[in-house]
Amino acid sequence: MRKIGLISFLLVWFAFLSGCEKFLSVDPPYSQDVENFFQSPEDYDRALTGAYDMLQGSFMTLWLGEIASDNAIAGGESVNDSQGLHQIDNMTHGGVNNELRNVLRWNYTGITRANYILEHKDNIDFVGKDHIIAEAKFLRAYYYFELVKYFGDVPLIIDKRIGIEEALQIPRSPKAEVYAQIEKDFSEASQVLNPIASQKGRATKGAALAFLGKVYLYQNKFSEAASTFDEVINSGSYSLIPNYNDLFSVANENNSETVFDVQYTGLEGGSYGCLICLEGNAAVGFQGIRQYNGPVYGDGNSYNLPTQELYDAFSPIDPRRAATVLDIDAFIAAQPNASSITYAIGAGGHTGFYNNKYIKRQGEIGLPDNDLTSPVNYRVMRYADVLLMAAEAHYQLGNSSQAQILVNQVRTRAGIPGISVNSIDKIYKERRYELSGEGLRFFDLVRTGQAADFIQGFVPGKHELFPIPQVEIDLAGGNWSQNPGY
Repeated sequence: MRKIGLISFLLVWFAFLSGCEKFLSVDPPYSQDVENFFQSPEDYDRALTGAYDMLQGSFMTLWLGEIASDNAIAGGESVNDSQGLHQIDNMTHGGVNNELRNVLRWNYTGITRANYILEHKDNIDFVGKDHIIAEAKFLRAYYYFELVKYFGDVPLIIDKRIGIEEALQIPRSPKAEVYAQIEKDFSEASQVLNPIASQKGRATKGAALAFLGKVYLYQNKFSEAASTFDEVINSGSYSLIPNYNDLFSVANENNSETVFDVQYTGLEGGSYGCLICLEGNAAVGFQGIRQYNGPVYGDGNSYNLPTQELYDAFSPIDPRRAATVLDIDAFIAAQPNASSITYAIGAGGHTGFYNNKYIKRQGEIGLPDNDLTSPVNYRVMRYADVLLMAAEAHYQLGNSSQAQILVNQVRTRAGIPGISVNSIDKIYKERRYELSGEGLRFFDLVRTGQAADFIQGFVPGKHELFPIPQVEIDLAGGNWSQNPGY
């Protein structure tokens, strides 16, 4: 769903663990009694728009899921530019990290907005309310899944807002309890949501089931994961598009492979001081080529730069290499006017490569500050991901023949020969070839126990989780313990 400006004045802008009153109050003229807000179907729909609004922050997972892994370095203007990204890149991050604090606060804001709807779900009855409630549950599950992947145990708050007194006392809930609630929300949402969304970007039955399967997979519940993914596959709702190179253009958004996208526009909405306020996809401009002057691409800020190791991991015959990793010097050398094409190197690091999936392209540039206003959607879940997760679950259950069929569907679409899937490692590698640059690599390495083998500086028993931001621990009155090793 596209972000709708000014909806915020109708919602509870409750910043988690901050404030001095029971609930945040907003002065007139843009105020409304929050306890009596839900008086019409339009009120529920507007509140739901506000809950979707926090998906804007998903670009942070696109960054951190790559930068924390062996796929990319932080890049940027200097090592002091977005220090938190460089700390995570070097595995030196601790409890004082702006990027991690944003992840926690933005996702809890999304949870609070979903809870606000669910707290008042019985105010009135109207046709279609069950669908709005199901979408709110889907979003709450999505935001909690983000949090548990990053931080493990987190406070579990359901169907209510909380006051400052309770915020100071609420403990971190064991991640098993958080996962149980995530499963419940995705499962209940899947029983109500339609196979086809009524509006681009809204949750669907297939999206809820796909995320439910992913949640099972993250807990090594392979039987539940396999059956859930099979339901998505057998529904016939999705198919791989013929050309891998077409996957990430604006022109081909919301295609048959789209399970769930975060929708963006070319409008601004915010600024560098408020990236969560943006209408556009901040990741695209930030990942563009610094001071670039030439064809096809636009200039950007050179963040999230793919590594040589990622480039070398691909077979030269695999077209996904060029679609994923832009070799800037090779690209320039192939142009007829190569000598006139220029770009700059940032002091935050340079690999010679750029994320070709999410990069500023001419013809896909918003206004006014086009570093902040890309209309390129974030592909949170693609059907190819579902097929590979299903392959992984089936292989773990001993069904290697089915795993091979699923993997080779993905390879055939890419235009490369099929393989014999006789080890789980082949599925893990296929996930990297297919999904690199999309924010999944770090979390894949952690959940499969491979992170220490691939990430330089990774400390087992510590870096599987990120630290709880120290300021949040302080605001909770020291009621929360820090994650181990930090």
